[in-house]
Amino acid sequence: MPRFAANLSFLFTELPFLDRFEAAAKAGFKGVEFMFPYAVPAGDIRARLDDNGLSLVLFNLPPGHWDKGERGFAALPGREDEFASAVDLALTYAEALDCPRLHVMAGLATHGATRETYVANLRMAADWAAPFGIDILIEPINTRDMPDYFLTRTANARDVIAEVGEANIGLQFDIYHRHVQEGGVESALAEFGPLARHFQCADPPDRGEPGLGTRELDYARIFNLIDASGYEGWIGCEYKPRGETSAGLGWPAACGVTLG
Repeated sequence: MPRFAANLSFLFTELPFLDRFEAAAKAGFKGVEFMFPYAVPAGDIRARLDDNGLSLVLFNLPPGHWDKGERGFAALPGREDEFASAVDLALTYAEALDCPRLHVMAGLATHGATRETYVANLRMAADWAAPFGIDILIEPINTRDMPDYFLTRTANARDVIAEVGEANIGLQFDIYHRHVQEGGVESALAEFGPLARHFQCADPPDRGEPGLGTRELDYARIFNLIDASGYEGWIGCEYKPRGETSAGLGWPAACGVTLG
């Protein structure tokens, strides 16, 4: 069964960021992920990972001016030098933290995103990341949660991955985003699962704990399908707890899985 990583940008947010590592380990997680580490020295994060026996499995490249509405800029023409600096910074953190995957956010269509720029920047990022053994991932994101995001459909992500053509570029398959934007999660797992280097989960429609809400998705079956595919990576728990994080951790038992 795949292993589950706590997304510390979403879970245990009742605690300061660096204290969330211990909370995740005590809850039974063996891996963690988060959105952006750059406000915290890499050495401080490294210490919390080591102290708690945790693996860091994923984080994002710098997203641009997040507070001003930017959602990445890999596809934005004229930002190539800034993107190169973002790749360099992310790789510095990833090397220090032994993180094998980096998610690259494309940006918004309304900010002028183009496929040509996106492909060129992804190819450069993959080329730079390859000597470190790091994968570069792209993720279709639904436009209800992130209006105007450039990459929204799984088939488009597949086409971009093929055009980039590097061995270390792959799909970040977020089950929640796929369901909200396109539906057909189970058929998509069969079609696009071989491209997935990382999965993420949350329960629609409110992005809560998987398997504990409306049950629009049969997460017990979905996790079994992922397991049966031979996938040996991680599933990131990028959900918004409906209450205190620990109070919602009945979902693994409900879905027939364990966190480790």
